[in-house]
Amino acid sequence: MKREIIQTLDGSTTIHLEEWDECYHSKHGAIQEAKHVFIKNGLSLFTDNPISVLEIGFGTGLNAFITFLEANKKKQHVNYVGVEAYPITANEVLMMNYVAELGAEDHGGVFKKMHETNWDEKITLNDLFVLTKRKQFFQEIDDVEIFDLIYFDAFGYKVQPELWSTDIFRRMYAALKPNGVLVTYAARGVVKRSMIEVGFAVEKLAGPPGKREMFRARKGM
Repeated sequence: MKREIIQTLDGSTTIHLEEWDECYHSKHGAIQEAKHVFIKNGLSLFTDNPISVLEIGFGTGLNAFITFLEANKKKQHVNYVGVEAYPITANEVLMMNYVAELGAEDHGGVFKKMHETNWDEKITLNDLFVLTKRKQFFQEIDDVEIFDLIYFDAFGYKVQPELWSTDIFRRMYAALKPNGVLVTYAARGVVKRSMIEVGFAVEKLAGPPGKREMFRARKGM
């Protein structure tokens, strides 16, 4: 499948898959979307230390890097697990401009290390942030009550509906601790129904720039 690097409307880059006409992030702004969906409506809910985060779709590493920066700012300990079945290439990593766009030049080495570190190996990036990248299909996730927060950032329903199935959300529900939260950019009715079927309480929130709505789902006690 042909891939190209494009610039989104906030100046940050993403990867575009031409055959699907699908991007790793919103064309309206990759950084804006990540901050709105996963930080503002996810990570910011948690003030306790430490917090465990599962990312569904590690992709370009943008969500992980922004979470690292937020952890430093808040002095919050984060255990971060990113799941990805098809890692991006080293050349694609070099073409992502997140370090510059986020004004995070002091942490450029961290972004690089996030991608260079071995898969399925726990790496301490600093005193606050531990990263594990798992090369794994989402259908293979079998964690039980490990995570406080899930960033659900799979490719869209229109191109990979199987990643938004009841089976996948049942795995997400099981992976969360009681009162755990899942956030996603998605807002389709069929996605909401799958979430509710497995036990999530789902709320609709204002979406990031270019998108009206998004979902946040919570696991009960």
